[in-house]
Amino acid sequence: MRRIQCRAITETVASLFRDACIYLPPDVIASLKRAARLEKSPLGRETIKSILRNIAMAKDHLLPICQDTGTAVVFLEIGQDTHIIGGNLTEAINRGVKKGYAEGYLRKSIVHRPFSARKNTGDNTPAVIHSEIVPGDGLRIYVLPKGGGAENCSRLTVMPPFLGHEGIVEYVINLVDECGSNACPPLILGIGIGGTTEQTMLLAKKALLRKTGSHNTDTEIKKLEQKILAGINMLGIGPMGYGGSVTALAVHIEAFPAHIASMPVAVNMQCWCSRHREAVL
Repeated sequence: MRRIQCRAITETVASLFRDACIYLPPDVIASLKRAARLEKSPLGRETIKSILRNIAMAKDHLLPICQDTGTAVVFLEIGQDTHIIGGNLTEAINRGVKKGYAEGYLRKSIVHRPFSARKNTGDNTPAVIHSEIVPGDGLRIYVLPKGGGAENCSRLTVMPPFLGHEGIVEYVINLVDECGSNACPPLILGIGIGGTTEQTMLLAKKALLRKTGSHNTDTEIKKLEQKILAGINMLGIGPMGYGGSVTALAVHIEAFPAHIASMPVAVNMQCWCSRHREAVL
């Protein structure tokens, strides 16, 4: 049995969120550079170049890439032979979020009672925490500061199974078309298919942690990813909605078995500012 101190978790979460909001992952930057080469619209190309300059300035000046530093979403993979000591795991994570957002001068965007008073919590807590028990004695922490604009465009539906591939393709493309520039394209789409409604929403969000542009190892799902991406990029929305041939950088699909009467489909939109980092303790 391996022991991990809560204070180590707090420090790790703090540094992950600070860094995630300043440094965009290399795979996302590479996808944006590729998009700048592929974009057919002169205005679209210049828009992506402006995004890339913004990313470089954030890194050089240690400033947030975007003013919306998001909801603090945390994914945990907890080894079954791990013992968390020195406190409460959830409290340790929330202390890390509070510390990271304060030290990084990151915007606090979370409000109590979103349906009425909407009073800011003042420290961007509580975090949204998803945990999974896995083999081993380690603790893997993923952080995902999720911006409000893209999250607002995310959706869940439960389709009749007979709609199959074509129903999913049509639904996702129509959703992106409906959202237009609201989710700050070029987008990365996480899509969950199957399971139950809550499971497929989780699949969609977790799909955003994949390397940008990577494909599902299942050949059928890979083809579906490619078909949806091609359809989205024919909409003409373009970077930041200014028109063009690159509305999305990638489509990531994760699937799970489902009930014979159901085909849940979830779409989690992510703007070009796809911030995420991970660490293993």
